[in-house]
Amino acid sequence: MASAPSPYNSEARIKQAMVMLLNIVNDASVPRNIRRAATEALNNLRDATLTPGVRAANAISALDTVSQDPNMPIHTRVRIWNVITLLETIKD
Repeated sequence: MASAPSPYNSEARIKQAMVMLLNIVNDASVPRNIRRAATEALNNLRDATLTPGVRAANAISALDTVSQDPNMPIHTRVRIWNVITLLETIKD
């Protein structure tokens, strides 16, 4: 029997994603447009007026646009993919 997703787990995952995004934002080796997208994703995750699933979906959308940027360092691309993978587990 499947149980309903716990809001606590969603919030814990959002907090974990926010920490990962802050590391990207504060990394000077990351191009400015990538840091801007990470900041936008952070702002989406901080929007308490929306449900966790909507916040995660909005953040994924912001990150997805830059995840294919050819100028992105490989280590940053992997970090963004990790954030997206984590956020994809959040459902309402």
